[in-house]
Amino acid sequence: MLRFLRYLIFVVFLMGLVLSGGAAYVVWTLNQDLPSVDGLRDLQLQEPLRIFTRDGALMGEFGAERREPLAFAQFPPRLVQAFLAAEDDRFFEHPGVDYQGLIRAAIALALTGEKAQGGSTITMQLARNFFLSNERTYTRKIKEILLALKIEGELDKQQILEFYLNKIYLGNRAYGVGAAAQIYYDKPLAELSLAQTAMVAGLPKAPSAYNPIADPPRAELRRNYVLRRMHELGFISRDEFRASLREPLSARLRVTPSEVEAHYVAEQVRAQIVSQYGVDAYTIGLEVYTTLQSVRQQAAQRGLHNALLDYDKRHAWRGAESHLAQLDEIDLAALDSEALAVLLDPLLADIGAAGPLAPAVVVARDSQALRVYSQASQLIALEPGGIAWPAAVGPEGLRPGDVVRFRRVGQAWELAQRPLVQGAFVALNPEDGAVEAMVGGFNYFASKFNRAVQARRQPGSAFKPFLYSAALEQGFTTASIINDAPIVFDDPSLEDTWRPENYSGRFYGPTRLREALINSRNLVSIRLLQAVGVAP
Repeated sequence: MLRFLRYLIFVVFLMGLVLSGGAAYVVWTLNQDLPSVDGLRDLQLQEPLRIFTRDGALMGEFGAERREPLAFAQFPPRLVQAFLAAEDDRFFEHPGVDYQGLIRAAIALALTGEKAQGGSTITMQLARNFFLSNERTYTRKIKEILLALKIEGELDKQQILEFYLNKIYLGNRAYGVGAAAQIYYDKPLAELSLAQTAMVAGLPKAPSAYNPIADPPRAELRRNYVLRRMHELGFISRDEFRASLREPLSARLRVTPSEVEAHYVAEQVRAQIVSQYGVDAYTIGLEVYTTLQSVRQQAAQRGLHNALLDYDKRHAWRGAESHLAQLDEIDLAALDSEALAVLLDPLLADIGAAGPLAPAVVVARDSQALRVYSQASQLIALEPGGIAWPAAVGPEGLRPGDVVRFRRVGQAWELAQRPLVQGAFVALNPEDGAVEAMVGGFNYFASKFNRAVQARRQPGSAFKPFLYSAALEQGFTTASIINDAPIVFDDPSLEDTWRPENYSGRFYGPTRLREALINSRNLVSIRLLQAVGVAP
């Protein structure tokens, strides 16, 4: 028996030696293929192309990754605590690998036969996100552990957290917590509530599954789990925990990251920058400042919208934009605002705005008013005076379930519709030629064709100010007299003689220059051109 025990001990020792040597060889081999951690120090995080007005208002952002890199000191303490509670509560204690977590994952594997996702620390996630793939293999896991140990040996904990919180993908093109705060809550990271912070911290586990936009109920469960872990770890009090659990979900996807509406200009600038820098323009964090003035751009946008809507209002009402047949069996008039919001908000979100015109659903109508519901303004009563087209209130007019548009005019609401006519506007600084405002159409998202610069049209009388400017430069004055009388051109290159006329068909005789320009007199302009001459 003693001899057998000695033999058994020798065999076990020999096997242990072989296994240890094999493991050491595997580790040494894998170590040769590991990237240098120095790449982390010099890494340039991908940042999108951003385009601004002259006064610093954001016009547009382009790039696959939306990111707002922050220094560690800019992360609120509660945010750091939320991520520790959700992902790695022993982060400041372990050396990059939490052996307790790995043992738990190994036991789960032995019991279930399935590879569990647990066991990864924040440092291991950083190693995977920066240097490795997401394949679930033992080789990748070993590399992840070895890289995590190397990272911990060369970077301090704050640097690791800074890289991690700026790198991690959080859904909807948001990379890093700074971008997530802007995309989901449209405010800086420091202004997030405790519940909102917990929501962001719950995303790394599965950004698609726990996304508050795609699956609010599941996202709320994950948020509450993070809050519970924060309470268990002593990061928040019981009162804070309970109050945050009661806070409703408030995430809204920020589709257009812009402070001033100038989509046509932003697209034109984007195309020019990409032609200069190539596709790298989307990732190297370029910030482009244009000559646009935000106040003038907003005025131009508002002016074009109002002009097109007023023009359309002077023409026929075309009826409801569409009808939601799924609402026909529902008595919308009997529902309160909260019930209408639950029922109609998703439908209105799919329809979307058209420029300044928000979509709304007709809830009820009678001889006194038309009641509509919109996602932004809730229930609105349109009085007969605010209904622009008489047909809208007739027996063949609107009915519950119809989709309409409306706009605010002064203090009242007015029924509106998407205009069929289009327009454009450009404002140039006469001193230096800077474009200070440009609008290429009524609604960029309905038609990206920029009518201000892409349309091809006859200049018409728009060239006359240039002609008159040349005349003033050559000694004419605004009081100079030009004869507004018939003129005939007989040119062999023409099929027939040309007898130009004024728009009115009348002739006005001797006319001062300023009167001719004000009234756009064609014959005066022709005689003035003859006097000034055309440069060869």
